[in-house]
This record gives sequence, C-alpha cells and structure tokens, in this order.
Amino acid sequence: MFFLLLTVLVAACGTSKNALTQKADPTPKREFRGAWIQTVGQSRYRQMNSAAMKHYLADMVRQLDEAGINAVIFQIRPEADAFYQSELEPWSRFLTGEQGKAPDDATFDPLAFIIDECHQRGMELHAWMNPYRVKTNISNELAPGHIYNRYPGRFVQYGNQLFFDPGLPENRSFICEVVRDIVTRYDVDAIHMDDYFYPYPIAGTPFPDDHSFSEFSASQGFSSSQRGDWRRNNVNLLIQQIKYTIAGTKPWVRFGISPFGIYRNKRSDPGGSETNGLQNYDDLYADIRLWVEKGWIDYNLPQLYWERGHPAADYTTLLHWWNANNFGQHLYIGQDLKRSIDKNELDTKIEMTREMSFVHGNCYWYGYQILDNFAGVAEMLKTDIHRTKALIPAYTHMHEGRPDAVKKLTEVFTEDMHFLTWAHMKEPLNPETARKFVVYRFQHKQKADIHRAENIVTVTPDNFFVLPYEGGEKRYTYVVTALDAFGNESKVKKIKVKQ
Repeated sequence: MFFLLLTVLVAACGTSKNALTQKADPTPKREFRGAWIQTVGQSRYRQMNSAAMKHYLADMVRQLDEAGINAVIFQIRPEADAFYQSELEPWSRFLTGEQGKAPDDATFDPLAFIIDECHQRGMELHAWMNPYRVKTNISNELAPGHIYNRYPGRFVQYGNQLFFDPGLPENRSFICEVVRDIVTRYDVDAIHMDDYFYPYPIAGTPFPDDHSFSEFSASQGFSSSQRGDWRRNNVNLLIQQIKYTIAGTKPWVRFGISPFGIYRNKRSDPGGSETNGLQNYDDLYADIRLWVEKGWIDYNLPQLYWERGHPAADYTTLLHWWNANNFGQHLYIGQDLKRSIDKNELDTKIEMTREMSFVHGNCYWYGYQILDNFAGVAEMLKTDIHRTKALIPAYTHMHEGRPDAVKKLTEVFTEDMHFLTWAHMKEPLNPETARKFVVYRFQHKQKADIHRAENIVTVTPDNFFVLPYEGGEKRYTYVVTALDAFGNESKVKKIKVKQ
C-alpha cells in the first residue's frame, strides 16, 4: 500500500495568472459543502437527555443533508473537554451543564452517534477541536480530573480566559495525544481546527509567555528580539506534529484548518493582500501559507466573512488572493450566512468561488442557521445553490488511485420491494477499498455520463438501493461506482431496469 501522504511534503506549484479563473459550473460534481456546528456557548445540548439528543442530532444531519451539505464540522473539544467518551479530558459542560458530568445514558457517545448518522447519508464528519483554549471565562469551574489541576504551571491566563502555554513541548505532546485518541477510536473523516491559535490580541496586554520564552527560545535558535518568530515556530511545531500523529495512526484521515481570512496585509508583506485588518501571521502567529506549502494540512478553509466592497477586507480581493496563494492544494471558503444574506449576495459569492480555478468548495457559518432556515437559506441552498448532489473533492495528494469496481450488480424483486444490490470489497482498515457508493440514474437511451452531477441519485455506505415505483414501464440505466476513503472513484458498473 502506497500513500503519498506519508511523505507529508507537497512541492510548491507555480500558478500562471491566466489559469486562475474558469467558467463557473452551477452544478459541480465535486464540491466541498460544509457546515460548522459549534458547541461552545450553546445551551441547547445540556437541556436534553440522551434520547432527546439522539433525536436532535439525527434530525440535524437530515436537514443538513437535504440542504446539500456533504460535510458536518462538529465541535467536539471547545475547552480542553470532550463531546465524546474520553479518558484524557472530561465531559464538556456544554453537553451536560457541568464539566466532567457524563450523559444520563452511560452508553451514549455523541461523537460516535453523529459520525454514524453522517456516514449513513454518505456525508463526512470532521471533528472540530480547539487546541489551546481551556476556559472561555476564568470563573468557569474545571472538573477535578482536568489536566490543569495536575499541571497548573503549564497554563496561562490571558484576559478573562485560560490557555495551554503554546511554548511548552509537553503541551504539544498532550494535544497530539488527544488527537491520536480521537483518530484511533472514532471513524472521523478529518480533524479540524479553526482560527484560535495564539489568542486574539488584547490591546495593551502582552501574552504572558515570559517563562516559556526564557526557557526554550535560545535553545531553539531564537534571540530575545524574535519572540514573534518563536511563537510562530511553536504553532508550526504543533501543526506538523498533529499531521504526523494522524498520518501515523490512520493515514487517510485529513487535517484541515480554518484560519482568519487575512494572511498578511500588503503593508506588512509585499506578497500580502490589499487589505487592512488583523493578520494570521503577525497577530495570531499562524503561518497558514507555510502549512499549505509544506503539506502539513490537507485543506485550507479561510474565513472570508466580509461583504464585497468592505473597506478593510473586501471579499473579492481576499477570494482572489487565496486562490492564487494556496499552492494548488485543497481550498474551501468560509461563508458568513447572515452577513451574506443581509447583503443579498450569498448566491453571487458562491458563483464567484466556482469561477476560481483553485477553490474547491465552501463552508457555512453558522450551521444552525440552515437548521432554522434563516431568511429561507435552507430552501435557497436546496433549490438553487445545491440543486444537485456533489461529491467531496478527491484527496489525490494523499493517494491517487481507484478502488475496485463493484461486482454482481443485480436487480432484485420481492413481494413488496424492487431494489439493486451489488458485491464489494470493503475492508475498514484498508482505505483504498470501497467506503461508500454513488448511484447514478439515466433516462432510456441517454448517454451514461457520470461527470454530470444531476445524474447522481444518492451516495450511500450500503450495497443496495431501493428503486422507486413509477408504474413499471419506465426504462432507466443505473450506474454504480465505489468511492475509497480519499474520495477516488472506481470504474462504472451499469444495469438497465424498468420501474
């Protein structure tokens, strides 16, 4: 088995200006369509018992699926805690109301449950975790077994919040241990982190890392005047270690980052964007461009939450900058639903992303607004922006190949059911084998072109598909393909049916 990912190095590729744009495809077959579901600050979960939460999560996934979402980014670690069963960190207070308190049903694991709900619908689940944050408010109580209570010297207070000190190697090791535990025990499709690395700066208040800087900077080759470079290196080391941790555990699981929307302003760097706002590189010490270039992350999802024409951070300017500065790797765009709808420009923004040669999809903040159908957004996605299904873009930089085609595609009749079934080679620990299947339908005598998204009927982990009854005289050709864990698609298998 050969994985390009294991090299974890991606050569930078030049991009000519005349190749940066393309004609927009209103119904792309491959497009990332994500939704962020945050748990930090949410009261809804702790008001539910386990049975109610199962119903809520299942209905959430159903509604997102119907709106065309194919990847749910679910926050599982908002405060060095857990929305899953963990021996490393306590249950989240946002889950049960008290940190360390387990759900009323001891067998219920929210992460395992939502993974299963997503996979049953052919969707992905990206486990979203905040690396450094421990308390969103310093007055919050920690569970007795929290790591802070064992090693308080490894943490710092900044403003009204508590954080792991990013400068301590043992903190990086612990965060990687948490990642390894999640990836080992759960069938997640990706580990996801957003824009919170070093915290957003508080005017006039320096980040309190004098102790770790004095202990480690010199031995790591940084002078007393290079604290910014040293901080960036701390985050670089964490990102690199997480990538190696995932690759050494399950090489098919991706690692994605959703940074703040500005890398650097042109006034700070001639290669930066024509913007005037807070900067990843200088203010959050997140060198996202380096991580993409080195192959330490598998997708980049910058948060371009501003409107077109914004005086400090114009959406169009930033979209074009990221399109030209992502080394041809997977690039998705974070969209602010409310702001875009209020400005009546959501559909325009999505069309613009489809005109970019190196943008491969979008993600929506925040996902609950789709569930609430805020300003009709769920209907807009379903009937217009996502009017056909789409497959997740294939991660060919991790593995380029094809799973075996399905075999023995057969039409089956029973007393009350008409369905297709097929055989497959499905090995859970072999990511090159089938993980899910795509079913296409074509009219009688229509060319079976699987490149057109409108022909996709469903994406499913099951090796059968129930055919709807349409009078018994209509003729169709059905095509079934297999997808591996990287999104690569097999050759087709066809069958003609009447239904």
